[in-house]
Amino acid sequence: MYVCICNAIRETDLRCAARTSRCDVEALYARMGKRPQCAQCIEDAEDIVAEERAMAAEPQLQAA
Repeated sequence: MYVCICNAIRETDLRCAARTSRCDVEALYARMGKRPQCAQCIEDAEDIVAEERAMAAEPQLQAA
């Protein structure tokens, strides 16, 4: 699924970027060589990034 139609950013690409960096969505776009165009995707992108980071933190919480 495409998260950002303007930049052709797929959900899988955004999730991978979120796993490798702790920056905000706009900085993640920049790391992919993109920038928000119409910004309609920002809220969905933020939700996906937050979900991915929560899933990454979950095993650490269980280990503690």
